[in-house]
Amino acid sequence: MKRLSFVLFLVTLCGVYSASSVAQSSQFSNTVRGFVKVDAPVVALTHVRVIDGTGAPPKEDQTIVIRGGNIAAIGDAARVTVPDGATAIDLSGKSVMPGLVMVHEHTYYPTGPGVYGQLGLSFARLYLAGGVTTMRTGGNTNGVMDISLKQQIDAGTQAGPAIDATAPYLNGPQGMLQMHALTDAEDARRQVAYWAEQGATSLKVYMQITRDELKAAVEEGHKRGMKITGHLCSVTYAEAADLGIDNLEHGFMASTDFVPDKKPDVCPGQAAGQRTIAALDENGEPFKALVKTLVDKKVALTSTMTVFETFTPGRPMPPGLDVLLPQLKEQFESNYRRTAQSTTSVYTTLLPKGMALERAFARAGGVLIAGTDPTGGGGVIPGYSNQRQLELLVEEGFTPLEAIRIGTLNGATYLGRQARVGSIAAGKQADLVVVDGDPSRNIADVRKVETVFKQGIGFDPAKLIASVSGRVGLW
Repeated sequence: MKRLSFVLFLVTLCGVYSASSVAQSSQFSNTVRGFVKVDAPVVALTHVRVIDGTGAPPKEDQTIVIRGGNIAAIGDAARVTVPDGATAIDLSGKSVMPGLVMVHEHTYYPTGPGVYGQLGLSFARLYLAGGVTTMRTGGNTNGVMDISLKQQIDAGTQAGPAIDATAPYLNGPQGMLQMHALTDAEDARRQVAYWAEQGATSLKVYMQITRDELKAAVEEGHKRGMKITGHLCSVTYAEAADLGIDNLEHGFMASTDFVPDKKPDVCPGQAAGQRTIAALDENGEPFKALVKTLVDKKVALTSTMTVFETFTPGRPMPPGLDVLLPQLKEQFESNYRRTAQSTTSVYTTLLPKGMALERAFARAGGVLIAGTDPTGGGGVIPGYSNQRQLELLVEEGFTPLEAIRIGTLNGATYLGRQARVGSIAAGKQADLVVVDGDPSRNIADVRKVETVFKQGIGFDPAKLIASVSGRVGLW
């Protein structure tokens, strides 16, 4: 008990109870308060299985004490005393894992041909309901929405995860109505500077950018402390790594490194790249050489198998479609039926190959992080798809504990937030997901989310989902 008292003293001394880090429901808007399930000065989660996010084996019959938005104590239920006056919640038979930290999320969704509806409010609630407590928006077609949403969530006027807000895409000419076309490297620098000043905290480059524009964006972003990721095509993975990019999206699915006679700064088409990836040997020297480059340059890869699954014949209907507007639900179901009838789809080979390549990258020492990418033809539903992404990582060959780490601590470490979130330990922020089951044994149990704690406040997933169900697509 002396050791426990000392831990509590150190936590207080370190200032983790400061006003800037404490979430109190009294600071929330009336709307956000309506989603709160647990709110007390001190909360004790007792007799719970703890999956701490580090990949370590779970610990049974634990007690977690939450005070001031942080984990004040954690340990065996027989050793950790529930403080007087605490709200005690018996979680026998249930598990607690860290809040998910996902890094390829969006606040938009495909509502029409080449048009993306801006759905920040409904998507933020769905992400939180699914257990996502921190996320990076991996691309922005609005400009200010991601930034404003981050600010409003931080202020307590909207419900949702903490957001690392990405600036609008940095891309060359491409004809998209909602995307600026860079003119040159100086334009890339101007865009980075402008959006950094507006409050963006991350950057993303896209398929038609040139190497000079990418180099300028990397330099300007790094000067401002911003990390930069990319969904590439015109620039190869190896070229981007040499230019200092921090992250590459979609595993190896967007790589054009192996396209024969690829012209510099020209996208040969995503299909051309994907055909080479589908035929790639993960044990061959060309792939191993690329992996070595990425590992040596410390370039992280984001797995987004959820979106590619929706392109692949024979895969299950994705979860969560009932939250969509009926028209959008019907639109995706039509796409799904069309996909199911395809007998020539490259994704039949590409999906399992992409999984194998991601696994080989991680086993070679690469940093694999996770996201979902709610784009494509629809069907990737925030929250639901984040849980599905963990299931797909297990299908790739990772253990459930490894998949949970990829979706929690790995993401937090990439974002530089690992000291506060991404794993469960005394002194860290109380971002926790209560699950009815044991996802360390059966990863599908991640779908059974009962409560999501964000900075010590417990949110009700059912209420968050009900507030948007059948209307996602409007706002």
